[in-house]
Amino acid sequence: QVQLVESGGGSVQPGGSLRLSCAASGFTFNHYAMRWYRQAPGKERELVAGITSDGGYTSYADSVKGRFTISRDNGKNMVYLQMNSLKPEDTAVYYCYAWRFYFGEYWGQGTQVTVSS
Repeated sequence: QVQLVESGGGSVQPGGSLRLSCAASGFTFNHYAMRWYRQAPGKERELVAGITSDGGYTSYADSVKGRFTISRDNGKNMVYLQMNSLKPEDTAVYYCYAWRFYFGEYWGQGTQVTVSS
């Protein structure tokens, strides 16, 4: 049974930090690229960050570049999103996503991040 379970969301003040975690199980995690998406109310789902299966390459949306860092630990089947200097516009549900060409794609259930004073 494939599972992606996010944790670490919550409410923070502008300028604060959060670290999101995603625990993967039920598939060959080290063969899958991982991504974080987010979706705010009234907006389309947005790709925030991505990382290759071996962790050798990362990419970021322009809106979070320099503030967010994606990483993974293949030994623990975990992917992380370190979010610093958070802004109110970062408020969204954040989703963990796994992808491998031909084999499929998987979504987590999402975790809420709220940035407000």
